[in-house]
Amino acid sequence: MDKAQAQTISAIRVLAAETVQRANSGHPGIALGAAPMAYALWESMTHCPKNPDFFNRDRFVLSAGHGSSLLYSLLHVFGYGVTKEDLMNFRQLRSRTPGHPEIECTPGVETSTGPLGQGVANAVGFALAESALAAKYNKDGLNIVDHYTYALCGDGCMMEGIESEAASLAGTWKLGKLIVLYDSNDISIEGNTGIAFTEDVMKRHEAQGWQVIKVNDGEDVDAIQAAIKIAKDEKNKPSLIVVRTTIGFGSPKAGSADAHGAPLGDEGVETLKKNLGYKAKPFEVTGEVFKHMAGVIDELNKSESEWNKIVKAYKAKYPEDYERFNAEIKNKPQSAEQLYNAVKPTDKVDASRSYSGMILNQLADALPNLIGGSADLAPSNKTNLKGKGDYGANDRTGRNIHFGVREHAMAAICNGVALHGGFSVFCSTFFVFTDYMKNAMRMSAIMNLPVTYILTHDSIGVGEDGPTHQPIEQLVSLRSTPNIKVFRPCDCRETAAAYVSALSGKGPTAIVCSRQNLEYFEVSEDADPLKGGYIFADSDKEVPDVILIATGSEIGVTMHAYEQLKAAGVAARVVSMPCMELFEQQTAKYRESVLPAAVRARVAVEAGSSLCWGKYVGLDGACVCMDGFGCSAPANKLFEIYGFTTENIVKVATKVLRANR
Repeated sequence: MDKAQAQTISAIRVLAAETVQRANSGHPGIALGAAPMAYALWESMTHCPKNPDFFNRDRFVLSAGHGSSLLYSLLHVFGYGVTKEDLMNFRQLRSRTPGHPEIECTPGVETSTGPLGQGVANAVGFALAESALAAKYNKDGLNIVDHYTYALCGDGCMMEGIESEAASLAGTWKLGKLIVLYDSNDISIEGNTGIAFTEDVMKRHEAQGWQVIKVNDGEDVDAIQAAIKIAKDEKNKPSLIVVRTTIGFGSPKAGSADAHGAPLGDEGVETLKKNLGYKAKPFEVTGEVFKHMAGVIDELNKSESEWNKIVKAYKAKYPEDYERFNAEIKNKPQSAEQLYNAVKPTDKVDASRSYSGMILNQLADALPNLIGGSADLAPSNKTNLKGKGDYGANDRTGRNIHFGVREHAMAAICNGVALHGGFSVFCSTFFVFTDYMKNAMRMSAIMNLPVTYILTHDSIGVGEDGPTHQPIEQLVSLRSTPNIKVFRPCDCRETAAAYVSALSGKGPTAIVCSRQNLEYFEVSEDADPLKGGYIFADSDKEVPDVILIATGSEIGVTMHAYEQLKAAGVAARVVSMPCMELFEQQTAKYRESVLPAAVRARVAVEAGSSLCWGKYVGLDGACVCMDGFGCSAPANKLFEIYGFTTENIVKVATKVLRANR
């Protein structure tokens, strides 16, 4: 390491400490300890500061997202347009430097991170997408997809179960272009990691199929860069570079848990600068650093032009492949009309999971960039893409991804695939197991990523497997999450609409499907499931006496109740509500036409929690729902004992009618 490099690392450290100090909030410890490895990596990565989005760049994920001041300091000195003023506004309202990294907020940030371990799993998704896209498009001598994925993580990431799940998959898939740098300092918030974390991380990763390299001195930039080169040379294994560091290096709190999540104090920052021998005004870099980084940045900026030469030759020789590649990496949503044209719904009586599987395969034939898989449940989820091959170390072109029983990593990996570009991605499990993957689904929603979640076995209809497998509160949980559309279709037509909405819109979509068969009913040609809620069956009366609102499998029994009420002279309306989120996006006039305010007699019917139905049934309505756990018994028996019968719905509707007269 030469003097200019040492000065630059000191600048990164001081800027990070000053950033946290000015905000009086943040995490300086990792920034001070990991600055040399971060600099060593960024100096040797392929990236382009003048165009942070150039496609063939190496991806960098700060899995330990609490160390955001380190990332922002790197972006500042590496010329990404993160200014001195941005650093001074760290963690302030609407600044470009939020408390944890956020995409579309700061140039150069590849994924929003903060929940520990998620970033490692995102990085596995990036590496998977790179390998699959390279296998699909690269030609002899013309590799238009050829980049690495790097993640920087800490002890906390290594403690999280999601890291182990994701690392196991990365080793199984032999993702040789995935490199994780581990800031190993033996400190967590509560003190020395020995109180709760004594496993041999290196041996664990070796057992999971990783190459493991150790750097004993986190200040040795040359050794770190040599380790990165060794990692890049290993093509058949992901690499873990374990770098021994000192948390809070150079500060009075060095080596202490006190350095983790609190500012150093003004005196502490001054002591840091003195110990580092760094003399510059606050939030400034020295002339030596500026001059050194100008040369580094000039070299890095050449990477895009070099890639463009390859792309130009590729385009001339393979114009059709280039057009497809260029279209796919732009991640534009599909045309709803094109999607509908690819789908051939059926009126066959079946489970919505079967409708989902049929439609998914029809779309896979029409969309060659549609990939995904299940958490070891594809035969039950009906998510196998027939004839499309299995992704793995021996076949990067396979479009079926086998995640194993790893729901949390599965969802976070899919986030990485979506962020990388080039693919439409889905994943699947039993609906009840979304509890395992909720945080990754929440990150999909925060980042507004177009990940499709196919979630089957949606209610007490699971039957004999009992309460451990019967979702109750999961619908409420997902519906309460901003930015995610939750579909619970009642037939093939609504299932098709769910896929069209998922693939033609923005953000994540959950398609929640039944295990059991659904009844088939004819509906008006004007009925549009893409409006989220619509009139499924109506009376001759302009304003109905009572409105029955249902979703999914409960549409069938609700229709039988409607027919019985009609026979008794009651003017009832049945509203199907497959997606509350889309219904809420409709005009007030449309919503009023479906659920007129004058009709206060309303009954919601759904085999799930009643908690989300209050806004539709009001104080004068009622719910036929599940507010307790189920039990083990045949599905038809469960629907009977929990009140999902024609007789009970008629009884509840009649009671509501009387109360509103």
